[in-house]
Amino acid sequence: MTSAPVASVLDLAPVIPVVVLDDAADAVPLARALVAGGLPAIEVTLRTPAAMEAIRAIAAEVPDAVVGAGTVITAEAVAGSVKAGARFLVSPGWTEALLTAMRDSGVPFLPGVSTTSEVVALLEHGVTEMKFFPAEAAGGTAYLTSLAGPLPGARFCPTGGITAGKAPSYLALPNVGCVGGTWMLPADALAARDWDRVESLAREASALREPRRS
Repeated sequence: MTSAPVASVLDLAPVIPVVVLDDAADAVPLARALVAGGLPAIEVTLRTPAAMEAIRAIAAEVPDAVVGAGTVITAEAVAGSVKAGARFLVSPGWTEALLTAMRDSGVPFLPGVSTTSEVVALLEHGVTEMKFFPAEAAGGTAYLTSLAGPLPGARFCPTGGITAGKAPSYLALPNVGCVGGTWMLPADALAARDWDRVESLAREASALREPRRS
């Protein structure tokens, strides 16, 4: 069965778990725990040799998950991720070549930005949804608040240094659709394969809704 296309990554859930997997065998139970907790959008970062196989396994075996590839920095990674089953792409930054490859991929993408000029450049290209990275180091909520006035057409998924305690302040901003984070994936829980704990933390994260929205 062909999965339905994703219209907007930013609107799938308030939080996108950012997953780093060393063992592809953990991909399916981890994804099932996250989906059960209410977080269907799962970003598997291409930081380990197991990443592509993990994306392939989630795409094949967890139909309710919307698996994406993160840390996408080359055209080859774009092609490989989509072939493996990634339904969205996330990059820490962008170049003209990478942007072209992501646009040609046929799936939604979030190019990374950390400066006003990068945002303006993407808007010139017709791209309105972006990853703000590294969020805390690049200015956090204060920076994003400053962008909302002059650049109302840009929407962001801030990622980098965001915790359960900091996420609500980001989600309350008018130009933030969701946040990326790892706090629902503590290292000790992953090492113990404690999927029940991951599901519980995911459920708490999925309940983070912006009070300004009805």
